[in-house]
Amino acid sequence: MKIASVRLHASVYRLEDLPRDEKPEIVFLGRSNVGKSSVINSLLRMRHLARTSSTPGRTRGVYFYAINERFYFVDLPGYGYAEVPHSLRRAWSRLIEGYLENRPQIRLSLLIVDARHEPTPLDLQMREWLEVHRRPYIVLLTKADKLSTGEVKRSVERAARVFPTVTIIPYSARTGLGREAVWREIENALACPSSR
Repeated sequence: MKIASVRLHASVYRLEDLPRDEKPEIVFLGRSNVGKSSVINSLLRMRHLARTSSTPGRTRGVYFYAINERFYFVDLPGYGYAEVPHSLRRAWSRLIEGYLENRPQIRLSLLIVDARHEPTPLDLQMREWLEVHRRPYIVLLTKADKLSTGEVKRSVERAARVFPTVTIIPYSARTGLGREAVWREIENALACPSSR
């Protein structure tokens, strides 16, 4: 896809402030510090659009990036960061669940998992939630550049046992591995009408 324009459209901290237009939405989900912002930046070939940090828990709201004024990339707060105060984690949970449950504009969710590790119980909980609510999703195995070719293959096989019915794409924000495959999935999702 040719990217002609990208801009931060909204930073949302309350459900009532979600955008009211009906542009399709591509959602980025994953635990804190798994590399969601780096994936967004690499897909758009922009180094500093989505904020990256070595400190987990920095994404506090739901960020809507308008792509070509046609659809949104939606960056959700990372889940599972224990050092964030419990009250803030509860607020994030309400915001994330309320957003995911009530947005017919969502066309595809990208569940981002670290290729170097087993999917966490929270990743499995998110998988369960997406499947129960019939949200289409794919799995990105990030940080694949930190693994050998054989290790990437084993990581994909391990993920396929946990996510047996979805597309799994090894991804590296640093090298661009998987970038074109992800864009194909996004374009296919944007071409389909909303399921709700």
